[in-house]
Amino acid sequence: MIFRALIVGLLLLPTVTIAAEMPRGYYAKLEISVDGQRLIFGPFVGYYFKPVHGNDLKKLTFRCYNERQFYTDQLPAGTLLFTGEAQFRSLPQVRDLPPRNARIEPVFFGNAPQQWLQTRPAPKNEFVHFHSTYNAAGPSYKGYWLRHQPATSFIYNMGGRIDQDSPLYHQAEPGAGQRFPHIIEFDAGPGPY
Repeated sequence: MIFRALIVGLLLLPTVTIAAEMPRGYYAKLEISVDGQRLIFGPFVGYYFKPVHGNDLKKLTFRCYNERQFYTDQLPAGTLLFTGEAQFRSLPQVRDLPPRNARIEPVFFGNAPQQWLQTRPAPKNEFVHFHSTYNAAGPSYKGYWLRHQPATSFIYNMGGRIDQDSPLYHQAEPGAGQRFPHIIEFDAGPGPY
């Protein structure tokens, strides 16, 4: 597999009062060439990625900031929420990709094929979030398993847009067990839906 990265600048929207500054050496968006396919990973609000070793994009570290208070309304915009690692994997094509109705189509672990869950890196109980890459045709089976480590205490409530009944809602605590939602997200990429 051949991987390469493309640095994409941080876009600031007019409503942003405090934006996260892209950490040195991190990327908001990755362009990956795998088995002759050009795939894109990102950008996501507040997420920045860095290869662990040189230009090898199989393993990444990441930082997630509360850009525009997108993830919690409890902390100021720009607060570091998570650090973590990401490992590249391909999900077996044992089921069709979800229909493309929005940029992100979630599949929670209870509805996911076991073959997909078996691709998680060790420790499996900590790699509980998969995010796919995409190309012009939409999402792919290739992407990254992410391991989120809270940098501070907060309620993950999508900036107040979700409540306790949402499977995404949770209390994040540094050093606590992995509470991040157990989810596989298929990303169709930015665009009109």
